[in-house]
Amino acid sequence: MKAVLYARVSSREQEEGYSIPAQLKLLRNYAKEKKLKVVLEFVEAETAKRAGREAFNRMVKFLRSNPEIRTLLCEKTDRLYRNFKDYVTVDELDLELHFVKEGEIISKESRSHQKLTHGIKVLLAKNYIDNLSEETSKGMREKAEQGLFPSYAPLGYINVEKKNNGHKKRIIEVDEERAPLIRKIFELYGTGNHSIRETSSLVNREGLKTRKGYGVSKSRIERILKDPLYCGDFRWNG
Repeated sequence: MKAVLYARVSSREQEEGYSIPAQLKLLRNYAKEKKLKVVLEFVEAETAKRAGREAFNRMVKFLRSNPEIRTLLCEKTDRLYRNFKDYVTVDELDLELHFVKEGEIISKESRSHQKLTHGIKVLLAKNYIDNLSEETSKGMREKAEQGLFPSYAPLGYINVEKKNNGHKKRIIEVDEERAPLIRKIFELYGTGNHSIRETSSLVNREGLKTRKGYGVSKSRIERILKDPLYCGDFRWNG
């Protein structure tokens, strides 16, 4: 019988020692034991910077296009679902779901009490995600109130981790590689002789790149010019 497997971990969970390789090993061994042929593996490594679930959406699209594959392997309930929309989406596919770590198989033939238990686990998964989001937001706000930028460093800065009295603290510092060209953006535009488009063209020509290696767009230049962080202040949630 053909199957797909889905593994997911968030950036917060990676910090706490969860790992994609451990999930994959568990699921592959289970497939081998049950004589299931895994045709595709969908892996989700979520980050605070990138919203959405690209791998989950690709998996749903694949399963809709391949109705002969009706088996999905996942570590446990809260790996697969983050909200009720996910639950409804998966339910509409009419799959046989194997939650390996929980020792549970859910399908349309499952008994009513199994489906009820599964529904309760979905509720608990949703509660876990909500709580995680609340705690993350609270932690970021507390950091902002201390005057520390609590998110991913904008272009021209880098995230670094430093120890202070034995405690690790994540801060941002100037990215010495890109800093001269970031300064040049302000200098060029500050003369009044260059438009934002011309400024973008000039710094791109001199080699300014994003972390992914792309040139810097006109809209990105405009955001940099308007961002008080480049003057030593920052806004956070108003």
